[in-house]
Amino acid sequence: MTGALDGIVVVDFSRVLAGPYATMMLGDFGAEVVKVERPGAGDDTRQWGPPYDSSGVATYFNAVNRNKRSVAIDLSDPAGQQTARDLVAGADIVVENFRPGTMERLGLGYEDLRRVRPDVIYCAITGFGHGGGAALPGYDLLVQAVGGLMSVTGTEGQPTKAGVALVDVLAGLHALSGILAALAHRDRTGEGQRVDTDLFSVLLSSMVNQASGFLGAGVVPAMMGNRHPSIAPYQTFDTADRPIAVAVGNDRQFTAFSAAIELPELARDPRFATNPLRVANRDALCALLEPALKRHGAEHWYTTLTSAGVPAGPINDLSEAFAFAERLGIAATVQVPGSPAPQVANPVTLSATPVTYRCGPPVLGDSVAVEKP
Repeated sequence: MTGALDGIVVVDFSRVLAGPYATMMLGDFGAEVVKVERPGAGDDTRQWGPPYDSSGVATYFNAVNRNKRSVAIDLSDPAGQQTARDLVAGADIVVENFRPGTMERLGLGYEDLRRVRPDVIYCAITGFGHGGGAALPGYDLLVQAVGGLMSVTGTEGQPTKAGVALVDVLAGLHALSGILAALAHRDRTGEGQRVDTDLFSVLLSSMVNQASGFLGAGVVPAMMGNRHPSIAPYQTFDTADRPIAVAVGNDRQFTAFSAAIELPELARDPRFATNPLRVANRDALCALLEPALKRHGAEHWYTTLTSAGVPAGPINDLSEAFAFAERLGIAATVQVPGSPAPQVANPVTLSATPVTYRCGPPVLGDSVAVEKP
């Protein structure tokens, strides 16, 4: 069985997270991915540890670099630049996330590479675009700070970043969607093109309802902890042992929720009859819910509320999250050939062209550059 992108060759000049995540997904879908790395050092994340796997490799690097082979090329050397161009001559897709202008200075920009491969799809991922923000470093924490995400995450006076480099992951997914769209266009027309995305724009787009609330109603959102600005009750609550998340999304669910926690009168209370009223009277509502939910533990409420059709779940740590996936019959991990530890499975299932796991993250320079066709 062949992958959806079998026969597609990707030359990956990217490093750290956003670009490597996108190219790993391309590799999972069947593309051949050649990762270009600095001789002797490689991708920055090879040194980003602890933790390390049993072979001594940083697990950060392992997270986004399976289904690739590594070629060590010194891009500052003219001979290395020519080797890179030779690679691109046999490729379909180029991905890079250097600061704007870097690839052009190396003679490896889009206009340079389309001369050696006219139908190439060239994807550039930057931190803040190619204009006034071109010189700014594209670090996830910085983007979360200046892009507004930290201003709505955490409790009052304590802006907090997401627990993973979420913007990098989102940027990788946006890059992937742009690349696949460009591939579809090339299939129809034979034309390659340049694909650009940047972390800052991706974050603003990913602020979805918060951004729309500002643009459409002038509302500048604030930190609300685990509460939702437009839905109630949609937050975490303490129970007898550990917190639980409750996500009541409509009036029907609120009626079921009220009955399940043995407070059916709440659904008849005029203060809580509709979601806008529950949002307006959130503090009063929570004052009634909190003691009720403390009567039992999180597992009891998870079972009870789920059985009643109310979205709810305990606050799991990562170990518990993987155990929960197994409990649900979700194959969340996969053993990849050549990888000493299991990896997180690709979350996309394709019925005709399933993803494949052909090799683990590469050793630095495990392959030699191919000759120009």
